[in-house]
Amino acid sequence: MAAIIEVKDLVKVFDGKIRAVDGITFDVQEGEIFGFLGPNGAGKSTTINMLVTLHRPTSGLAKVMGMDVVKEATKVRRVIGLVPQDLTVDDDLSGRENMILQADLYNVPKKDAVERINELLKLVKLEDAADRMVKTYSGGMRKRLELAEGLIHRPKILFLDEPTLGLDIQTRTIMWEHIRKLKQEHNMTVFMTTHYLEEADSLCDRIGIIDNGRIMALDTPATLKRSLGGDVIQMSIDDARDFTPQIQGVPGIVEVKKEGSEYRVKVIKGDTAMPAVLKAIIEAGGTVSSVSLQRPNMDQVFLEYTGRSLRDAEQAENSNRGERMARAMAAQRRR
Repeated sequence: MAAIIEVKDLVKVFDGKIRAVDGITFDVQEGEIFGFLGPNGAGKSTTINMLVTLHRPTSGLAKVMGMDVVKEATKVRRVIGLVPQDLTVDDDLSGRENMILQADLYNVPKKDAVERINELLKLVKLEDAADRMVKTYSGGMRKRLELAEGLIHRPKILFLDEPTLGLDIQTRTIMWEHIRKLKQEHNMTVFMTTHYLEEADSLCDRIGIIDNGRIMALDTPATLKRSLGGDVIQMSIDDARDFTPQIQGVPGIVEVKKEGSEYRVKVIKGDTAMPAVLKAIIEAGGTVSSVSLQRPNMDQVFLEYTGRSLRDAEQAENSNRGERMARAMAAQRRR
């Protein structure tokens, strides 16, 4: 079966030097929820913006339903829906008026628009607030209205860029239910980006782990977690010596990674191996200052394929963004 989205060696370079997307290749099958998991600045939104024809690729190929996103951009726009990261609804209109405006933009016949708007407002549980001004809506209500707007023209593919960013867990869960419902009842293909680990794990049929513009791993959540090869023992040892040989001598050890005083030990069965690992270190004269046993999860997967946790990646990107803003402001002052 042909993929509904095909991407090959896609590159996007900004200002001649910033390689936001660095030669990625992947496909998305019809009816699946496909996700990009990664920190801010990883290239997630840039990829979506190229697929929905908002950015022109620097090089490479991208097709949506067999249509080239550069050569057939107008046709592509007719078959996709987009819920952007930033809210675009008009505060000075009601929810229903926003929907009517969106229907007009997509040339939905007025007769069909009325029926679809009522149907979509019910889907996202906004029928009781439909005629209120959007400025009175909560953040979660606005996000749900954005989702409804993205569906007004009944797209074949829905792109969701960080669909639950900034929402509390209760509202996030409601959004997850809506997204699942689109797949189950309408066989809609969904391409979403997220930096929420539980969102990717819970919602996506397949996940592409993306960092620094590159896809580091791509598979189902279950397969990615299985690829870790078991549990992980995370330890700090207050000693300058390297205890890797002693740890590797314990039965059931798959791999030992050391960075400074921190040790990350992959084991087949953590419950059995951890006491033996601690005993081996103590007998060798080492002192373990902290230890934790971690079951396979998406953060462990991200760490495995990128060399850093998603939280660390987020903090690094936020720091880099702050430095870039400071440099830009300093340059502006010098003008």
